[in-house]
Amino acid sequence: MEGSYPYITGGVSAWVHQLILYLQDINFVLYTISPARDQPLRYELPGNVVGHSDMVLSEPTRSRHRPANVRALIDEIAAIHDPLFEGVAPELDKIVRQIPTGYSVYADGIKSDAGWRLLTTQNQKKNPAYPFSDYFWAWKSAHDMMFAILGNAAPEADLYHPVSTGYAGLAALAAKIRTGKPLILTEHGLYHKEREMEIRKAQFVRGYQRDMWIGIYNSLSRLSYRYADLIIALFEQNRRLQIELGAPGEKTRVIPNGIDVPFYSQVSRQKKDGFHVGLVGRVVPIKDIKTFISMAKIASESIPEAVFHCIGPTDEDTGYFEDCQILVDSLKLTDRFHFTGRQDVREYYSFLDVLLLTSVREAQPLVILEAYCAGLPVVATRVGNVAELLDYDERFIASSKDPEKLAAGVKYIHDHPEEMDTIVEKNRERVIRFYDRDKVFQTYGDLYRQYINSAEPAVQTGESGVG
Repeated sequence: MEGSYPYITGGVSAWVHQLILYLQDINFVLYTISPARDQPLRYELPGNVVGHSDMVLSEPTRSRHRPANVRALIDEIAAIHDPLFEGVAPELDKIVRQIPTGYSVYADGIKSDAGWRLLTTQNQKKNPAYPFSDYFWAWKSAHDMMFAILGNAAPEADLYHPVSTGYAGLAALAAKIRTGKPLILTEHGLYHKEREMEIRKAQFVRGYQRDMWIGIYNSLSRLSYRYADLIIALFEQNRRLQIELGAPGEKTRVIPNGIDVPFYSQVSRQKKDGFHVGLVGRVVPIKDIKTFISMAKIASESIPEAVFHCIGPTDEDTGYFEDCQILVDSLKLTDRFHFTGRQDVREYYSFLDVLLLTSVREAQPLVILEAYCAGLPVVATRVGNVAELLDYDERFIASSKDPEKLAAGVKYIHDHPEEMDTIVEKNRERVIRFYDRDKVFQTYGDLYRQYINSAEPAVQTGESGVG
């Protein structure tokens, strides 16, 4: 896992935690990729987590061991760049097997004739309008991280399961090459698409650096697809996008997200005075809480009794939270807009009249499934699988950053309670039938056993598990 469980809360992290808890008869070893050491854990690790190895990208790798033939290795690495630039996922087996544990190719690579020639040639071809120093440091940052991952051995396991492509996928494919063990990839969102959105918005990434980073993340996804034995998407649209980027169609499969149906279906609905609109999510830019606040201002003008609840942690991006508080104050919503912090969401599902989702990026949001199961209607932005979950009903779907359309959806729900009762019941039945978490996790358990049993027996050098 990269930048998520067990250090960061959120949908993917919650999914990982629940999967481990459900599959009690399987041992897990966590292999995490982190920006810094000693981050506080946000989850209490289940008893069947028998190990945890944290790879810190900001710390240089150190090893006395070097490949038997450094020059030949660097020549081979340089040779795969052209196929990568052309959108091909080359074979990495020979390269990975030559890299000793703890060794990073970068230091030797930049000193070699082949490495320096590759760097300067690409700069002249791709980046002529900007200083060489800009290109050099961007190139160094990208390759340092990739080579650090390739030089850091993953824990021993019978099967490797990355929950994204990117650096987690790169670590998993290197482990597969070294051990011969199977690899199952789950993508909750599409990693390369998410990184591309961030890069295009970043003001400090300029010139060819932008194209280089986007190309790198696309290449990491292609490589993960090549080496994965099974590639799982949460919904059909993402499966098709995986295939467009090179995933072999016969290796792809859709397994949706699931929720604890009994946990949420037991919510006892109790109407409160007023009309209550809630958003469940972290107060971070990706959830676009500012659009929720703007929507609240618009909706409050046509629904005077409306009250708004932002339900979720506020401490992950304190600067953004402060901006949101200022916006609430400036729009004179202080008396009717509440930041609740972390809460048991079922308490709010018991009285909310509508759930809102304003995210600019999602895969298959669990909160929509939870709300349906608890008996709430939903208005949401058109991201990820939201349109399908909302049955493509344009009354309740808006483009990102469109508070007017979101407010119109909330107003429609307010004005048509009897019609919404019918829609809510239909949505609840759909969740119970197709999105039961126990069935989803049992599917993963069956897949683990299937692929482990079809692989060669593991060589036991210590306690191992499924990672």
